[in-house]
Amino acid sequence: MGIYEPAEDSYFLQKFVREYSLGRVLDMGTGSGIQALTSVTNPNAQQVLAVDADKMAVAALEQQRKQQKIRKLTVLHSDLFSQVSGKFNLIIFNPPYLPQDQGITDTAIYGGKKGWEISERFFQQVSGYLFPDGKILFLFSSHTDKKKIDEIIRTKLLLFTELEQQKISFETLYIYLIEKSALLRELEKKSIQQITYFTRGKRGEIYTGIIDKSQFIKSHLPPRKDLIHVAIKIKRSESQAIGMVNKEATWLQRVNEKGLGPRLIAAGNDFVVYEFVTGDFILDWIGKSTKQEIFKVIFHLLQQCFILDQMRITKEEMHHPHKHILVTRLQQPVLIDFERCHESTTPQNVTQLVEFIGRIRKELGEKGLMMNEQTLRSLSQAYKKDQTAENLQKIIKALSGP
Repeated sequence: MGIYEPAEDSYFLQKFVREYSLGRVLDMGTGSGIQALTSVTNPNAQQVLAVDADKMAVAALEQQRKQQKIRKLTVLHSDLFSQVSGKFNLIIFNPPYLPQDQGITDTAIYGGKKGWEISERFFQQVSGYLFPDGKILFLFSSHTDKKKIDEIIRTKLLLFTELEQQKISFETLYIYLIEKSALLRELEKKSIQQITYFTRGKRGEIYTGIIDKSQFIKSHLPPRKDLIHVAIKIKRSESQAIGMVNKEATWLQRVNEKGLGPRLIAAGNDFVVYEFVTGDFILDWIGKSTKQEIFKVIFHLLQQCFILDQMRITKEEMHHPHKHILVTRLQQPVLIDFERCHESTTPQNVTQLVEFIGRIRKELGEKGLMMNEQTLRSLSQAYKKDQTAENLQKIIKALSGP
């Protein structure tokens, strides 16, 4: 292990550093300092911060800085961004990118077991240190798995342009110019930070993030601690997804007034941001809960469905709500995914939920929650004709057993 001396990749990147250095510049993983020292020579660069996790590299470059009296340069010992503060116009990163050989550790050349792990850590944090119009110069190798690098960048809502590639011996080097997408800039303008890909849904991609508490004041939301984490649903480009995200924001705003659904925080043309609900999907939760706990949750779900019926809204998913109901650790059921809602003169939320309860009677019976299926169906039909609180109570009483 030691200081990474300039090689083909360093000189390949150097010419772009000369061109793009501007304002505040961060040279991440500076090594010998070649990129930081190059950046200093650009009159458009006002300040250059050179960072490395290797103390020997930091000490050597600091000595050179003092000897040459380079006022624009600051040298800092830091594991990636751990000791870095502020934002930058340009961030340069020529990471260790080789897949690690068994039994050999050299942080100057190995980027992790598969070669891209250090780069992934970098991209998980970089946006918080980049001005809205800032740019990243990023170099990597074909040994790092280009497809994986592209995926990591995309899932951080960043955009990249390949500036050039260069074939050397047994590998190809790539240099990307990376910047924030318009969507990422808009989300960060709303104080949402640490945006991370979570999962892919049927009609959108879900990200998570953290929102500054001051945002609650701006949106008139109480500054509750459990509202720090948010979910961000972003529409996909497929035709069936168009308009769904916008619809969800509209419906969330309406049902939130009645205390239903995850709390809406922000929305735009391509996204909706709401409270991130932590919990288990309903069937998973039933499998590890008691009879009393299950009845309490079903009772609350029926009450929520009744409110939707009174609002003349059909949610659509209640007859197959396996992935549309979360139960929190406080045993509170939360309805999620409202993009398929529609107004209806004959809403079916309670009856659809009762249909679902009938289909899982075996699972409920194993927990001691017995029911007469014929009676339940008859009561559901009566409620369908006359959606009153009295008919709802009859259903609840039938579920509670003798």
